[in-house]
Amino acid sequence: MDMILVASLVLVALIVLLLGAGLWVSVSLLAVGMAMMQLFTSAPMGSLIASTLWDSSWSWALTSLPLFIWMGEILFRSNLSSSMFNGLSSWVGRMPGGLLHVNILGCGVMAAITGSSAVTCATIGRMSVPELNGRGYPKALTIGTLAGSGTLGLLIPPSIIMIVYGVTAEQSIAHLFIAGVVPGLLLIVLFMAYTGISSVLRGDEMPGREAVIDLGQRIRALRSLLPAVALIVFVIGSIYGGLATPTEAAAIGVLGALALSALGGSLSRASFVDGVMSAVRTSCMISFIIATAACLSIAVAFVDLPRQLAGWVAGMELSPYLLLAVLGVLILAMGCFLEGISIIVLTSSVMLPMVEAAGIDLVWFGIFLVILIEAAQITPPVGFNLFVLQGITGESILTIARAALPFFLLLVLLLVLITVFPWLATGLPQLMS
Repeated sequence: MDMILVASLVLVALIVLLLGAGLWVSVSLLAVGMAMMQLFTSAPMGSLIASTLWDSSWSWALTSLPLFIWMGEILFRSNLSSSMFNGLSSWVGRMPGGLLHVNILGCGVMAAITGSSAVTCATIGRMSVPELNGRGYPKALTIGTLAGSGTLGLLIPPSIIMIVYGVTAEQSIAHLFIAGVVPGLLLIVLFMAYTGISSVLRGDEMPGREAVIDLGQRIRALRSLLPAVALIVFVIGSIYGGLATPTEAAAIGVLGALALSALGGSLSRASFVDGVMSAVRTSCMISFIIATAACLSIAVAFVDLPRQLAGWVAGMELSPYLLLAVLGVLILAMGCFLEGISIIVLTSSVMLPMVEAAGIDLVWFGIFLVILIEAAQITPPVGFNLFVLQGITGESILTIARAALPFFLLLVLLLVLITVFPWLATGLPQLMS
């Protein structure tokens, strides 16, 4: 156990040192994995690292990753954002909270298109912040609804981070996508309910209600948004219905997005190349992190760290709830300094054996983990959504963090709900399996 303790301390120290020095996450993971093998095992490091990099780079499940990213890039460069604001505002303008609900619903739609929290927050924020500020909506609610709802990009399928977790934990990506639907919709309801109640309580700060718009006008305003929504529903529905694998559905999504972009007049040679290159950069970054994380996982497996730590935790006889609470605090702390994909690949080799030993369903835990990472996206000092909103609004990080706090607490409430009622996450996968 002494060697395990030393290995654990060296592992943590090297990761903190390399990441703190500003080294790329992927390079840091590879360097730490090689160091662990060299220092604590007699395994042939060179051949093991080479074979692990190769084996982890051609996983079939990973092929859906660049396709979903490319689909989001295509639709992101279309006229979708302006159509979304016009279409949604006519439906929610008369509700308590008014156009603030456009932030929440718009982020929900954009989440299903991009699969990225930062892109979701940035796209909706650039469009809605000037409009809401111009109409006199309270800045705290404008910023808070964007900060909270921007995290939906991680939970609502097709989620990039769910694909990464599915590959890392060797779980069905289709089941993870399905498991995220009910919690994602419930989170939208929680956000809208809080926004409506807050708006009523702060009525003197709210602008007057929007003018009444007849049903025909509202339907016409939604018309330009429907094709993109229909594409997302078809892509996700084909996975849920068993008609296509996630990779096949992603390929269909790319073709559909190109067709919609061409019909909408936003597809050009420049936008096509720009979208492809952006998707390639993002996909390569994520794939490299996954491959080098596999090297670190092999290294800690040879050191016997996961089994020893899992045995140590089992010896403490923690209840599953207490284990989840401890892991939750750890993930939130890491989320103050790292982004979500890095957290998953850094912790999976140690955390997943503990979770399995406690008898916790790994699909359910994937949703639990994604919600935790969503909450970490809006916690300082390195909450990525906070930085996105700082760039859009010009407000300080502390101001944005205060506005985001109620939505952070709603994410914690969602964690409690899926823990007390696990069928919220596992019901649909079990029904469709």
